Amino acid sequence: MAPASASAAAPKPQHGTGAPVIVSCTWQPQVRPTDFLLACGDGNSRLASLHWSQWGPSRAVATGTSWVNDCKPYCAAGKFRSYPVTVRLDHPQSWTKHRNTQHYSRITLTYPNGHPDAFQQVTTTPLWN
Repeated sequence: MAPASASAAAPKPQHGTGAPVIVSCTWQPQVRPTDFLLACGDGNSRLASLHWSQWGPSRAVATGTSWVNDCKPYCAAGKFRSYPVTVRLDHPQSWTKHRNTQHYSRITLTYPNGHPDAFQQVTTTPLWN
């Protein structure tokens, strides 16, 4: 699997204008990405097939699939499991790399039909800057 940051499907943002971006693991700004890697260090958690219903100045909302390695009995031998997910991005802040660009600084994942063992049904976490 290619990391979300390698996806060419996401349009390039215009710095200093418009809605915030989401920052990929390779520090690239993305707008409405179809895939997004959450576990930058080991690739064991990623979002795929994202369909964005909203991308605005205060929040973005998408539905898609969360792929998470169950790491059983350990991560190298684990299996990737898929879960339907709703993704919400919010709390835009100035991006350290490009001060004139806002980036979403928080992600909330909501799992409507079961969730990975390592996650709650609703999981909120900060995003990197």
